Amino acid sequence: MLKDMIALTKPGLLRLNVFAVAVGFWVASKWDISWISLLMVLIGSTLVIASACVINNYWDRELDQKMERTKKRIDYINHLKPKFVLGYGIVLGVVGFVLLYFLVNPLSGWMALLGWFAYIVIYTMWLKRSSTWSTSLGGIAGAMPPVIGYCAVTNQIDAGAWLLFALLFLWQPPHFWSLGIRRVEEYRAAGFPLLPVVKGVKRTKVQMIPYVFLLLPAVFLLYYYNYVGLVFLLVSVIGGLIWFVHTLSGLKTQDNEKWAKVNFLISVNYLMVVFIVMVANTTWS
Repeated sequence: MLKDMIALTKPGLLRLNVFAVAVGFWVASKWDISWISLLMVLIGSTLVIASACVINNYWDRELDQKMERTKKRIDYINHLKPKFVLGYGIVLGVVGFVLLYFLVNPLSGWMALLGWFAYIVIYTMWLKRSSTWSTSLGGIAGAMPPVIGYCAVTNQIDAGAWLLFALLFLWQPPHFWSLGIRRVEEYRAAGFPLLPVVKGVKRTKVQMIPYVFLLLPAVFLLYYYNYVGLVFLLVSVIGGLIWFVHTLSGLKTQDNEKWAKVNFLISVNYLMVVFIVMVANTTWS
């Protein structure tokens, strides 16, 4: 039972998002860390993000059966019973929100709730089944974790919060579309109107380009406004250019499977390196 409950929180996705919360907290703290506050925001965020993942699995349980990547999720739900899973997800969210609101600050709680709403209502219940905009607008939810961590320290939404939001918002579509191109037939069979399904692979490759390119000014502005140092800027720009050049190469390649796989791996490694260097090269207060 416990194994199924953990699996429904999407542990891999959960870890990455909670790490993003910690990165946002660290950048805002400028090395003046309140470890108790960090612990509280990580616990609260973990519960809210886990709640969103569990309820997403509950809502998508019929469609997930049609895809190789997600078909095991229905087994976890059936072991626990759908009503239990829904209740489990709601409880996680309520407890997480209360922790953030009362033990961190109200703004971090509201930012977490906004991310939860964007993922469950805007993405899962609405756009995922009806529009190619699901990936882009659904990115609002995925961009919230560092904002939660940042606002836990500052208790305000300023340039730093917006830039962290922009970084994650821009990163997500080309990352997810790379996966979508690799599994385009699975998404087609499941009935998801993903961009490569509806508009084709070539159009998707073209649409990736501005997102990857705009990461360059986003990381520059983090440096310009003195949130991070020169090492971060250099590493992030080099990584961004590598990803950008590879994304452009997709316009000529005929092996979409190989290209999309490499592009996906570049996107994952880009974000992890950017986050790690961001923490290491955060400016001092």
